[in-house]
Amino acid sequence: MADTVFTMGVDIGSTTSKCVILKNGTQMIAQAVIPSGTGTSGPARSIAAALEEAGLREEQISRIAATGYGRKTLSLASLQMSELSCHARGARFLFPNARTVIDIGGQDAKALQLDENGNLLNFVMNDKCAAGTGRFLEVMAKVLEIDISALGTCGARSQHPATISSTCTVFAESEVISQLSQNVEICDIVAGIHRSVAVKAAGLVRRLPILPDVVMTGGVARNSGVVSALEEELKTDILTSPDSQLAGAIGAALFALGK
Repeated sequence: MADTVFTMGVDIGSTTSKCVILKNGTQMIAQAVIPSGTGTSGPARSIAAALEEAGLREEQISRIAATGYGRKTLSLASLQMSELSCHARGARFLFPNARTVIDIGGQDAKALQLDENGNLLNFVMNDKCAAGTGRFLEVMAKVLEIDISALGTCGARSQHPATISSTCTVFAESEVISQLSQNVEICDIVAGIHRSVAVKAAGLVRRLPILPDVVMTGGVARNSGVVSALEEELKTDILTSPDSQLAGAIGAALFALGK
């Protein structure tokens, strides 16, 4: 065990806290996702859950790195890294040939361009508007009275996707309520919502060269409807992983090892 090094990455987002423990920078031995973000008990709970899963104590972790919106609030961390760097590094951990990374999180969306060695070359970001983010999907799911985890399968059943033309979350919410009052099928509305998110994300991604492999990170990567709609918009395959939401935390844990 003398040569074994455990590092921890904690990604403190606006709505979710993610924690990952890596063994020697190559094996993920624990992970936790808590649906509470910065300023809440979420970060501490994610750390406790990951330590418990790994069967480790905090003092057995060689180094802790924090990333995300609330990275500067984690006193346990000896290192704070930008979300951009961590998502680039985490994406390459999950997909070694990743060159384009699309990260749609709780309240922002980013597109990253990586070189052939995985270094961050360029990025574009939308953090001024909640439309086209996880928060947008949460608001719409609440209006539709459907669990956010069911959006993907519901949208896939759509025969005639509705049109959501508003680019603002508040106006789009009104548009959805109006369609409900007109008895538009819920799954058709969901499909329209997915396309609305995809159109916004695609507009961001097109500002960079789109090089394969194209991968998606962040919580919205779990929504198959958004991924499919984005593939259609960009006319390219998009790779996702069950661990896509953990990319930022994975990247932080890798930086903890390297530093």
